[in-house]
Amino acid sequence: MTAILRTDALRAIEQAHADAQPPLMERAGRAAAELAMALQAGLDAPPLIFAGPGNNGGDALVLARHLRDAGLAPVVVSRADPGRLPADAGAAWAAWRAAGGEVHADVPEGDYGLVVDGLFGLGLTRPLENIYARWVDAINRYAGPVLALDCPSGLNADTGRTTGPAIRAGHTLSFIALKPGLLTGAGPDLCGTITTADLGLGFAVATAPGGCVVTREHFAAHLLPRRRDSHKGSYGEVGILGGAPGMAGAALLAGRAALHLGGGRVYTGMLEHLICDPLQPELMLRRIEEVFTLSSVLALGPGLGESGAALDIVRRAIAAPQPLVIDADALNLLAAHPVLAGGLVRRGAATILTPHPAEAARLLGVDTASVQADRIAAALSLAQRHGAVVALKGAGTIIALNDGRWFINTSGNPGLATAGSGDVLTGMIAALLAQHWSAEAATLGAIHLHGLAADDLAARNIGPMGLTASELIGTARHLLNHWIHPAP
Repeated sequence: MTAILRTDALRAIEQAHADAQPPLMERAGRAAAELAMALQAGLDAPPLIFAGPGNNGGDALVLARHLRDAGLAPVVVSRADPGRLPADAGAAWAAWRAAGGEVHADVPEGDYGLVVDGLFGLGLTRPLENIYARWVDAINRYAGPVLALDCPSGLNADTGRTTGPAIRAGHTLSFIALKPGLLTGAGPDLCGTITTADLGLGFAVATAPGGCVVTREHFAAHLLPRRRDSHKGSYGEVGILGGAPGMAGAALLAGRAALHLGGGRVYTGMLEHLICDPLQPELMLRRIEEVFTLSSVLALGPGLGESGAALDIVRRAIAAPQPLVIDADALNLLAAHPVLAGGLVRRGAATILTPHPAEAARLLGVDTASVQADRIAAALSLAQRHGAVVALKGAGTIIALNDGRWFINTSGNPGLATAGSGDVLTGMIAALLAQHWSAEAATLGAIHLHGLAADDLAARNIGPMGLTASELIGTARHLLNHWIHPAP
């Protein structure tokens, strides 16, 4: 499992290994130098290295020393006061100077190859100002490769939030473990290709409190071939509840996704009266009362609307004994009726909430900016408040469990920002639940697969621009079957 650690856990590891030999800063600088030399290869101009006033700057100075030892001529820029540097960074400064290295107070005129951001990295929570803001702007204008050490300066490593100028790196080398802010919020747009150097601390990382990147390992136990001796009833009955007048498409998308992801029977109960789905006649359109009776899993919300009739459906679904996936308008109705939302924690069956940031904000009684300021905290709060599995959608979807565990999904691309994408995801989760996946596995598996389907389509130039939700469904089915029955 690929671990994700926040600043407090990383600081604890650093403190516990303060006397390690070689020192952690030396290990970090050496790892950075190896990557830097690969990025600098073939470039005629010298590397330009920005070293900040803390330990991130110390890492950059060790990197510079190793590049110099390798025969390169790095140019180091820093405004740090060597007398006020932390001990390890001060030693790195002294070693750089002893090796004959110069430190420039600003960028000398000339051309440069690789640019290294060693300004602030981990732990920065304030906006960059003055000379540092100017340097960030200059770095972002360079045409060559940009390598950020640990975390692009200006990006909050815990939250993925920016409050001012931030480095846009082509490569980020994360020390010890991944950080949440690299994977969610603004992180995916600022980090480029992320590489991790554990500095020989893999055991400490594995035992530290934190989250995980979603991988197939998290649901591999459910990727089993179907028994020959089975029938449609073996794979559950999904009930889709939604489809108010003018919004039938949302419920149909969810139903089609549930069919293609293996649900044995899919019943669609809509407020808008339709006789059948002409593109997917396998969907059984039934009265809402019948859907409650016939289904082993319920998916509530796609195109539901916020009418009185919709509110009554939400009440009935919360009281129902089936596992329940809640999305879209159903989430807004819960936010508007907090007493009703309070009933979620008392449900006897699994509950999964899939809000986007605005829906999460309504449920929490805050604004969207507050949710985005700390997406992990928001998702955990929702999970614990409602006794549910929560998928907070967005760049780097956060999956939070009510026992405090959390995950970040890294598959997917901006093509998912399209109408109906969330409805497809709802149907996918419901289909996996109907096939006896646990709520945790169904949520992780569907979200990961949903993102991979978008990535597969984009790789074939079917997106990200213009990607439609309908196109995700068949691709997700293909990938799921490939996992279970890989080609020889």
